Amino acid sequence: MADEPDAPDTPAPDPAKSNRALFFAVFPSIMIPMFLAMVDQTIVSTALPAIAAELGDVERVSWIVVSYLVATTIAAPVYGRLGDVFGRRRVMLVALGVFIVASIVCALAPSVLVLSLARVLQGLGGGGLMTSSQALVGETVPPRERARYQGYLAGVAVAASSFGPVAGGFLTEHFGWRSVFLVNLPLGVVAVLLTLRLPRRTGSGAGFRFDFIGLALFVVFVVSTLIALERVQHFEPGSLPLIAGLAAAAVVAVVLLVRVEGRAASPLLPLSLLRTPAIWRSDALAACHGAALVSLLTLMPIYLRVVRGTSASETGLLLLPLAAGIGLGAMVTGRLVSRTGRTAIFPSVGLIPVALLLVLLAVAAPVLSNTALVIVFAILSLFMGTVMGVVQVTVQTVAGPAMIGSAAASVQFSRSIGAAFGTSVATAVLFSVLAFSDPDAASAFGALIQTGPAALHSWPAARQAVIVAEVAEAFRAAFLAVAVFAMAALALAWSIPMRRL
Repeated sequence: MADEPDAPDTPAPDPAKSNRALFFAVFPSIMIPMFLAMVDQTIVSTALPAIAAELGDVERVSWIVVSYLVATTIAAPVYGRLGDVFGRRRVMLVALGVFIVASIVCALAPSVLVLSLARVLQGLGGGGLMTSSQALVGETVPPRERARYQGYLAGVAVAASSFGPVAGGFLTEHFGWRSVFLVNLPLGVVAVLLTLRLPRRTGSGAGFRFDFIGLALFVVFVVSTLIALERVQHFEPGSLPLIAGLAAAAVVAVVLLVRVEGRAASPLLPLSLLRTPAIWRSDALAACHGAALVSLLTLMPIYLRVVRGTSASETGLLLLPLAAGIGLGAMVTGRLVSRTGRTAIFPSVGLIPVALLLVLLAVAAPVLSNTALVIVFAILSLFMGTVMGVVQVTVQTVAGPAMIGSAAASVQFSRSIGAAFGTSVATAVLFSVLAFSDPDAASAFGALIQTGPAALHSWPAARQAVIVAEVAEAFRAAFLAVAVFAMAALALAWSIPMRRL
């Protein structure tokens, strides 16, 4: 019997080509929604003076920023849970629709009150965009490749945060503050078209009942906590009863929330998921990382302006390595995780130089030149970038396909609360040390923030030097508080049980 001719060899698929195809199929569809949600956290800040000048109601202008933060924090677990049940693509389209409509209302707002309410609606869309973008990575990308995509998303987030104030200032100056919101419309339409390219995946919606009681308690907890922390940052003796009342409301709400979620058929916050050591420790790591990073990004511009007397443009240039390094560190970490399969070792090692450099900043800030500061910022931010991608990959892997949205939302929520808490604590330390050492310096600090060292020109030269020195000393205490958050994050990174994919 004659031998049959050999079948022609089937060429093996090229992994590089398949990875490229996956990248272009998935990443653009999640990049623009993430960019939209993140840029709206910062783009409005530089428009606030123009908004106050046109609409008045100056004492409530800060709510334009705070309302967005509160709403995005509330929206994260809601969209995460709904995405698990009804499908991520559908939920992303809903979030984009809410965000676009809210942007139009913001642009047309006749008063600060209406604008703040519209920002709540916009935040409800933006929180969905952030959570759904993270969850879509877990849903469409293989586990070993997820860290690389999380690194890309971290780069997008950093770029958006850095781009926001610059774009906000430019648009406000040339086209008016309303253009800050209208610019979202073309980007939103592009995001919708790209989202429609994603494959349809439906969740297990049968028998699902939305947890309205859990949502109400969660809203009370988030609103009470974030408003209390915002009041702590601007602490005045007369606000102490309000802060205590808000803190009590937050404690009662979280106790009731735990009881309700333990009994709910379809809980908003699945406690079984949050009790898993790898997940709750990763979430705690995200909270401590957010506390350290956001408080540092909040303090450093004020420090450079007040203590070192840098101009606005010089401050931006000095802080550029701090923003750019985080994105670069996240992308490098993502590639290393994809190649090695190792996860928690990267933040476990990377946070060591972060903690040491923050202690160095607290101890030696007065003797560091601006050039040395830039080097410290670059190294510190590079290693700061080792955290968030690993955290997302860890919680999504442990949670499994059915709970990816809830897992991604838990990280987003933890980071938001941590950032607010860290900023409040660091700011409270700064003001407390300043008020204790010299009440005159504390009262002059507000003017120093607005106008820089020129605010002290009415004081005698010797007194000016003393006040600046006392302010610098208070900043050293605040930097030490930031270092404590980094040390807590380091301890948590070493405690995460899942070390590789």
